[in-house]
Amino acid sequence: MDLATIIGLLAALGLTVASIMLGSPLLTFFDLPSTLLVIFGTFAILAVGFPASHMKNAWKVMMKGFRTDARSPDQVLQLMREMSSRARREGVLVLEDMAREQKDEFLKKGIQMVVDGHDPSAIEEVLYNEVDKIAERHKSGSDFFEQFGTFAPAMGMIGTLIGLVQMLQKLDDPSAIGPAMAVALLTTFYGAVIANLFALPLANKLKIRSSEEVAEKLLIVQGLLSILAGESPRFLVDRLNAQLPPGERLSEAS
Repeated sequence: MDLATIIGLLAALGLTVASIMLGSPLLTFFDLPSTLLVIFGTFAILAVGFPASHMKNAWKVMMKGFRTDARSPDQVLQLMREMSSRARREGVLVLEDMAREQKDEFLKKGIQMVVDGHDPSAIEEVLYNEVDKIAERHKSGSDFFEQFGTFAPAMGMIGTLIGLVQMLQKLDDPSAIGPAMAVALLTTFYGAVIANLFALPLANKLKIRSSEEVAEKLLIVQGLLSILAGESPRFLVDRLNAQLPPGERLSEAS
C-alpha cells in the first residue's frame, strides 16, 4: 500500500472536518439534495463522456493510486544481472525456468520470446508496442479522474445556481434568505472538496504510477535485448544504469 496517498487523503479530510467543527456543528455542512446532485450528477456526466467500460473499471483504476506495484530500478537491474549471468553460464534456455517463476506477465512473455530465439528486432517491436498500450490504458484511467475533478465543481456550481433561484423566490421572507444561501453554497463546497481533495490528486498519482511502470518495463526490454545479444552482466548493468538518475543506479557492491 502507498502510505503517502492514504495519509495525505486522511489528513486533508481531517483538517477540513476540524476547520468546520471549530466554527459550527458538522451537520451544518450536510445537505442531502446537494450531496445527491454533486455525486450522482458528476457520475452521470462521466457516463456521457466515457465508455461504460471506463465506468465499470473506475474502482480498479482508483485502487492503483493506493498501491505501489512497480519494482524499484535496483530490483529490476539485479534481476536482469542474475538472468544475464545464468544465461552466459548455462545458456539462454535456462531462463525458461525463471520465466515460470515470474508473476509479471510482461516479463514472462519477454523471457519466453528470448528463449524461443526470436529476432531481436521482432522482440523489440512486440515489447515496445505493449509498453505503448500499457501507457495508453493508464492515460485513460488518469483522464477519467481528471475529468471527475473537472465536472464535480461544475455540478456544484449548477447546484448553487439552482439554490440561488430558489432563494430569490423567498425574498419576501428575510429570515429564510440566510439558510437558503447556505444550502446553495454547499453544492459548490462539495464539488470543490471532491475535486481538490480526491479526484485531481488521485489523477496525478495515477500519472506517476504510470510513468514508474513504463520506466520499469523499458528497463526490462533493454535488459532482455542485452541478454539476447550475449553482453556481459557488467555491461548490462552499465547500459541500464545509463537510463537512470545517479541516486537510483545499481552499484557493483549490490
